Amino acid sequence: MIARRSLFALPLLAAAPALAQERYPSRPIRFIVPFAAGAATDLRARIFAERMAQDWGQPVVVDNRGGANGFIAAEAVARARGDGYTLLFTSNTTHGSNPALFRRLPYDPIKDFEPVALLGVSTMLVVVNNNLGIRSIGDLIAYGRANPGKLSFGSGSQSSRMAGEMFKSMAGIDMENVSYRANPQAITDVISGTLPLMFCDTTTAIPQVREGRVRALAVTAGARISAMPDLPTVAEAGNLPGYELGTWTAVYATAGTPREIVDQLNAKLREILALPAVTERLRADATEPLTGSSDHLRDFTLAEIEKWTRVARQAGIQPE
Repeated sequence: MIARRSLFALPLLAAAPALAQERYPSRPIRFIVPFAAGAATDLRARIFAERMAQDWGQPVVVDNRGGANGFIAAEAVARARGDGYTLLFTSNTTHGSNPALFRRLPYDPIKDFEPVALLGVSTMLVVVNNNLGIRSIGDLIAYGRANPGKLSFGSGSQSSRMAGEMFKSMAGIDMENVSYRANPQAITDVISGTLPLMFCDTTTAIPQVREGRVRALAVTAGARISAMPDLPTVAEAGNLPGYELGTWTAVYATAGTPREIVDQLNAKLREILALPAVTERLRADATEPLTGSSDHLRDFTLAEIEKWTRVARQAGIQPE
């Protein structure tokens, strides 16, 4: 009887792993975003979340965990289960500039994550308050040199901070950085005149420029952008050869997430990115869709950490 019971149990035991292998996704997915609602990364996350939910029939929730330089959001994903249901929808702040600006991070940007997909690259605009009386990068540099310590710039991300620090180093002017939780909060203060200027992501800045609420002086990219072709680059307008700084958006999963799930996510995100409506929406904000495999994002991340470390060193920024 013992032998017969054992033989009878074998099919049940064999079925257990099969039952454990659930179809992905079979429950809600969370995009954890390291910025407040309304920030550029948040708006892009919502574009992809909406389409993924439609295609997969599962809710895709955007969970904003801003503040602390992106530490809160990145650490939450780093400590989550590696099952593909908690993803970091982020920018170069957490996986490019933070490793260059801080000696210690509460997460490892390489070891704690599985790269999923790069989604696009963008730039920033230098914007000033309309009543400041500064109409060009040349004016800004001249004013800064004539009034040391009287200018301040806002930053709602490490990218915007780094762009300002790099500018003041190359232009030889003294400006103080004022940190915000997100760029929309900083540009609100530029509009009101509480803050004179900032280096702002295009998604946040372009609508305010087009509505005449702030004045755009230049783009931080190496070339002019199609969304605002008359706007010069910082390098050409300020006679600062070599000044160039951009931003990017990507998705990461927790380390240990099965490769088949990473591949499935990569394929879906790239499929959405290729949709004409999504491409047009991103390009309207001066974001160029750019993607590749998960392995490509891993190599890209390593190269970006090296690049941002070099930029920080050139700007004279000492890691905190």
